[in-house]
Amino acid sequence: MKKKKTRVGILTAGGDCPGLNAAIRGVGKTAILHYGMEVVGISSGFLGLINNEVVNLDEQTLSGILSQGGTILGTSREKPFKEDNFSQSINKPKLMKKHYDELGLDCLVCIGGNGTQKTAALLSENGMNIIGIPKTIDNDVWGTDITFGFDSAVNIATDAIDRLYTTANSHKRIMVIEVMGNNAGWLALYSGIAGGGDVILIPEIDYDINVVADYLVKNTYKKKHSSIVVVAEGIKTPEGKKKKNAASYISKKINEITGIETRETILGYIQRGGSPSPMDRVLATQYGAFAAQLIDEKKFGVMVAMKKGKIESVPLIEVGGKTRIIDINHSLIKKARYMETSFGN
Repeated sequence: MKKKKTRVGILTAGGDCPGLNAAIRGVGKTAILHYGMEVVGISSGFLGLINNEVVNLDEQTLSGILSQGGTILGTSREKPFKEDNFSQSINKPKLMKKHYDELGLDCLVCIGGNGTQKTAALLSENGMNIIGIPKTIDNDVWGTDITFGFDSAVNIATDAIDRLYTTANSHKRIMVIEVMGNNAGWLALYSGIAGGGDVILIPEIDYDINVVADYLVKNTYKKKHSSIVVVAEGIKTPEGKKKKNAASYISKKINEITGIETRETILGYIQRGGSPSPMDRVLATQYGAFAAQLIDEKKFGVMVAMKKGKIESVPLIEVGGKTRIIDINHSLIKKARYMETSFGN
């Protein structure tokens, strides 16, 4: 009797980011070519499993997608375990398990950020064989030192800062640049340092706008005719509230206090788009290939992770619902302070 091939499903969920196609390719090609598995793609994240929308993935389909941005499978922010889903006529988690079984899946690979890994952990508890792969430009997935998508976003944000610096210098202005990062300031920290930001404001460090203003005024006394302020979107006001437009808030306050011409730029979704950096291509490929290895070893209920330069796995139950934020004593913050970069405190 011919042995049944292991059948693997792959989905991408949550916000898009560079490297998703590289990860899909890493899982799929390794599973097909090295382990002799069958691979299918689930369309539009968890919504695709609810609606039973599936596409076959073969070697030809997976060729040529390494450098492409976005995701060939599509994505959505569907959260099947939200409480209101159980009050409706359709029990989404139950329907997902039904379709998982009908498709004959031996494992489902869930590629996504914090929300995706939380849902993946719940699916694992509901009887599905799950493996998670962490992605997000925010770099805030708990349990791994780095997520793919982050390096590409740092490159994009740094390039923007470099370009805005020339404008700031020409007009003798203060330029405030807002980057993504709702609860964690990794992107602001790395791009701020890489772009030579004078002030870096992140959610993890409480700032005083008067301290920021005094610092920028002192810059003018040092004959520095322009300054760059890098702001994470998730910083709070002194009242403890988040602003929908952090850059606009900070820009307005700086202008009011210092009288120095100040302009803001919000990078927005441009940080998510485009081709992944070489580093993200490599990282996503490594994560995908390791996920296929874990499937072959029948090690489920885990997320692929990078720990101290080594790729390993961590239990999904430990990942879901947690956020990896910056330690305020992080070495990068210390080194930046040595160079008189201000964090507003």
